[in-house]
Amino acid sequence: MFTDIARPVALVTGASAGIGKLFAQRLAAQGHDLILVARDAARLQALADELALEFGVSAEVLPADLARHEGMRRVAERAAHADRLAFLVNNAGFGTKGLFINRPVAEQATMLELHVMAPMLLTRAALPGMIARGTGTVINVSSVASFAYSVGNVNYCGSKAFLRVFTEGLAMELDGTGVYAQ
Repeated sequence: MFTDIARPVALVTGASAGIGKLFAQRLAAQGHDLILVARDAARLQALADELALEFGVSAEVLPADLARHEGMRRVAERAAHADRLAFLVNNAGFGTKGLFINRPVAEQATMLELHVMAPMLLTRAALPGMIARGTGTVINVSSVASFAYSVGNVNYCGSKAFLRVFTEGLAMELDGTGVYAQ
């Protein structure tokens, strides 16, 4: 569907480290232009420069805190208008430890915004274009914790379970569209 002149684009959240950075590296190696999202602009720029030099791809830096509505909206707007968007990787996340009753409510709400609301909003923004083009993949990075519960991690496990079930249902809804969710 895409020519060499118009390479496919992959938007990766949590791209500055860990699994997100690996996704960005692999997608760049496959020839995808990138939109890299994380909070740390300097680390994102360093990664963008590295990937552009090594793989000859375009790597756009989009610093955003996806646990905040303004950050979510800005990245969703970019995803909605990325006319070559082929991959959306919802990877940004963090965990908390400690008994639910002892953890600050704001900390728990931030984690839920990042694990639940941000992937839902970004996925909703990306899908119309992907479906119209008849191609695309949404990858929602969950956790083995989505299959369990554990003392000291109840909201982490619960939010990852939401992401897993959301993705499984979405995959069924997208059947026959050429767009996939995993």
